[in-house]
Amino acid sequence: MTACSHEAAIHEVVPSAKGCEDCLRTGGIWVHLRLCRTCGHVGCCDDSPARHARAHFHETQHPIIEGYDPPEGWGWCYVDDVVVALPDQTPQIGPIPRYF
Repeated sequence: MTACSHEAAIHEVVPSAKGCEDCLRTGGIWVHLRLCRTCGHVGCCDDSPARHARAHFHETQHPIIEGYDPPEGWGWCYVDDVVVALPDQTPQIGPIPRYF
């Protein structure tokens, strides 16, 4: 099993929006939400049409996301491509609208 070398990037954050902030701005839709544990950006998952969480990673190089909709308590490192144990779970600022 591969370990993640980016745990230092995990921070306590405040979610940026009550849904994928980019989809909300453009009128897009999402399947599930992912929370950037470096800055709090809320983006849509890879099963969503726009994949905004991954796009945020490519733009910022913030490596760790948290499953956020519903709060799932797991983390993922885009760089190391592994599940990450998070030290805490970010409270949801819901209710978050469902689109799919």
